[in-house]
Amino acid sequence: MGRRIAAVLVLAAASAVFAAPAFADGDAAAGKVVFNKCSLCHSNQKGVNKIGPSLYEVYGRHSASLDNYSYSAALKALNVTWDDDTLNKWVTNPRAMAPGTKMIFAGLPNEADRQNVIAYLKTLK
Repeated sequence: MGRRIAAVLVLAAASAVFAAPAFADGDAAAGKVVFNKCSLCHSNQKGVNKIGPSLYEVYGRHSASLDNYSYSAALKALNVTWDDDTLNKWVTNPRAMAPGTKMIFAGLPNEADRQNVIAYLKTLK
């Protein structure tokens, strides 16, 4: 019985270590390249909106909080702060996170691309 409990504890500890993505490992330079997919609709410049809102200073910002952009009701209801976890969830599948969003982007399925673009977004300040 003791070995079984020890094995369960080892597995639990290992899964805790590997469960969360290591966002610190994102490469901002590679993320800038990935951002090209976003730049058709989003600007990386302060106050410059396109089809989507500017992503300048998006990291740490509350969702749907730019005064000079008209957000969908889905984004207004989202009520999150954009951090590693929320941005990862968003760029994985925006429509799953906010059903009814007007954002038509299907998402980034590659985890490294997501980590890199998030690292890049952190530099936009």
